[in-house]
Amino acid sequence: MAYATKEGTFRYLKRFGKYSKDFYRFNGELFFPSLGIGTYKAEPYKEDNYIINYADAIQMALRKGIHLIDTSINYRYQMSEREIAEAIHPMLQSGEIMRDEIIIASKAGFIPLDFPFPENPYGWIQENIIKAGLASADEVIIDQHCMSPAYLRWSCEQSLKNLELEMIDIFYLHNPETQLGYVDQNTFYERIEAAFGLFEELRSEGKIVSYGIAAWNGFLYEADHTEYISLKKVVEIARRVGGADHGLKYIQSPFNLAKPHAYGYVNQECEDGKFYPLMHACASYGLTCIASSPLLQKNLFKRPFASNVAELLNTTELSDVASALQFARSAGAISAIFGAVDPSHVEDNAILAYIPEASVDAVNTLMRGAYAV
Repeated sequence: MAYATKEGTFRYLKRFGKYSKDFYRFNGELFFPSLGIGTYKAEPYKEDNYIINYADAIQMALRKGIHLIDTSINYRYQMSEREIAEAIHPMLQSGEIMRDEIIIASKAGFIPLDFPFPENPYGWIQENIIKAGLASADEVIIDQHCMSPAYLRWSCEQSLKNLELEMIDIFYLHNPETQLGYVDQNTFYERIEAAFGLFEELRSEGKIVSYGIAAWNGFLYEADHTEYISLKKVVEIARRVGGADHGLKYIQSPFNLAKPHAYGYVNQECEDGKFYPLMHACASYGLTCIASSPLLQKNLFKRPFASNVAELLNTTELSDVASALQFARSAGAISAIFGAVDPSHVEDNAILAYIPEASVDAVNTLMRGAYAV
């Protein structure tokens, strides 16, 4: 099988019978680990992009019961995707894992350039995007973001080459709110509709299984903010383009102790005409919510957590990092994606698999008064 399946992901989780029963969650299609591994590296211009490699950490994650791998074509100029291939294919070839057991997510929207960083990035865009006919100049926003169908198709097919896969399980439109402020709302949603139309084509061609939107602040802002994305409009577009069996299944958005808005900030309209937090709205529309940036790119740890945080989260014997991950995986997202290059950090984080998620009361106590934008 060329993609993740219910049977495959269930077969995988049965190897980890000593884990807490709630470490794995079922969304009706796949069994997800409540922690996933990501391959984003901040500050991409730094030289350490030329020496780090995610492959060992990804292999460790798969051996520790973490079978959701999240990436994007633009992470480290396509190198993150290529290192995922480096990690998983020896394991697939040896039979240590099977393709239908692992969930691979990637993203398209940002222009990835290529590794190593080109001497003239603007020339690269002109040569590889504009002159190649993948987009017109006005479809490339601030020299970094593009949602033209031709470009998104190229991006998907390039990701498949990088990953050395036949299909991507979850294919996200990446931070589309980047374009708001440069294009008007009507143009923005027209571009979303064209993107979803392309994604439905990719589904029918057997290149992706499902799709979604991975946003940063777009789903978390107040409704009158320039970069606000309406989940209701997004779902309506998916239904219009793909019918009742549309492939829009996932929303990825940040969720952490300092940015908990997806759980507590009321800003998304549901079909009853009332407004709810993003996680609630996702559930209402039948979408699976995945939490990104549970450690806020390590910005949560500028000072030690208060002692009551670990007490509430049942992580008193563990680190503040573990407490942050425990919070992020306990509020309503099916999984929280952490980044790790060092395999020992993956091992440390996987200890949470033995611990039940935090209670609703604990999450609500930590949330109280904390989510004003």
